[in-house]
Amino acid sequence: MAELTTEDTILQIKIAERIQFLRLKTGLSQTDFAQKHHIDRQVINRWESIKNKRGVTIYSIQKFCKMLDITLKDFFDDEKFNKDA
Repeated sequence: MAELTTEDTILQIKIAERIQFLRLKTGLSQTDFAQKHHIDRQVINRWESIKNKRGVTIYSIQKFCKMLDITLKDFFDDEKFNKDA
């Protein structure tokens, strides 16, 4: 597996932070969110982890978006993704 570039790592962190932010907006813990959506809590933990070397696939982001009833556009329509750092 190729080493992530600095740019890739920054994007990975932004995505993990966005997932955590949106989950926290629901008022649910990782455990409660996972139970509500019938997935393993470790999946949420992995999605929110900035240390996960594999990152999150676009398919996982889409699955998360469906759980929140938002679009991929809504997910990425955040100032976090519109600036360089």
